[in-house]
Amino acid sequence: MRGGDGVRPADARRAAEPMSVVILGLSITSSWGNGHATTYRGLVRELAARGHRVLFLERDVPWYADNRDLAQPPYGRTVLYGSLAELRARHCAAVRDADLVIVGSYVPDGVAVGEWVVRTAQGATAFYDIDTPITLAALGRGTCAYLTPALVARYHMYLSFTGGPTLDVIEARYGSPMARPLYCSVDETLYAPEPVAPRWDLGYMGTYSDDRQPRLERLLFAPARRLPRGAFVVAGPQYPPSIAWPRNVTRVTHLAPRDHRPFYNAQRFTLNITRAHMIAAGYSPSVRLFEAAACATPVISDPWDGLDRFFEPGAEILIACRSADVLRYLRDLPERERLAIGARARRRVLAEHTAAHRAAELEAYAGELLARRTAA
Repeated sequence: MRGGDGVRPADARRAAEPMSVVILGLSITSSWGNGHATTYRGLVRELAARGHRVLFLERDVPWYADNRDLAQPPYGRTVLYGSLAELRARHCAAVRDADLVIVGSYVPDGVAVGEWVVRTAQGATAFYDIDTPITLAALGRGTCAYLTPALVARYHMYLSFTGGPTLDVIEARYGSPMARPLYCSVDETLYAPEPVAPRWDLGYMGTYSDDRQPRLERLLFAPARRLPRGAFVVAGPQYPPSIAWPRNVTRVTHLAPRDHRPFYNAQRFTLNITRAHMIAAGYSPSVRLFEAAACATPVISDPWDGLDRFFEPGAEILIACRSADVLRYLRDLPERERLAIGARARRRVLAEHTAAHRAAELEAYAGELLARRTAA
């Protein structure tokens, strides 16, 4: 079966025995300025809950050291290292003897770390790309700082935040022996509905980017100007001072992860705007989609290929290409249907897109990889 839709149940059963897993990731201790920590926290927690022994190795860098919101995760084992030399000296045995070693995207000195891992590990090795479209674009330009085309082919498995046709590119163009999706997920213990009255009709959370701004202006600014009595909100940093904000749009410069849940619950609808490279690749759900849906807040999203793989348009998510689409939802959608869409999206997320699901999928992929290596 193609990795875009998971693996066979038989493969999942093969990986049921406890594994020793080493993960070298960007950060698990700090969610400051990155979305990696949230992914790793959920994955490590659920792997440990399933009986696997997990060691997470993180480079100790100043910008995360000064902003650690989970200095010592209470699941698995987390160890900081100060340099590539220290990593090799202190953790060679752990990497050598692990059943599975995973190196993540954006790890400092990622190419050198990866070369060392594939030389040292006696078990299976994998690259976990939380930034797949960015990575592939950088590989094409020859500017990727944490991966090379030759290294893609040396990892036994390529785990990708992007599924669909991109997986075929990773295998056919770059020679990966096995490319599989391991999408982002949501922590259902942190994201849930709250019995509060909405403060805003529509909200958006995201860092400023040139490619998203025209759609933000079309799908939020324009409706805000057409509904002067409506309440809107945009949360995120780096918006230039030259932006002309509508008077009824509240600005929140920074929103800590602990504030995401009440932020979603305070909106009647939340807006999802996708980066251009994610639209081009397709099959690249944002964690914001899953977080909002887990709060049963109806999502209005721009369209992209593969979106219907995660949510059913019209039933679990609303699609908007023009400001008129957004205005129609805000003005005309009956309250009962608005609530029903949010409830259906929440059920879908809890059934398919939690960290526990990702841990089970990783188990299944490990079993598939083990079967391949044994047959070889």
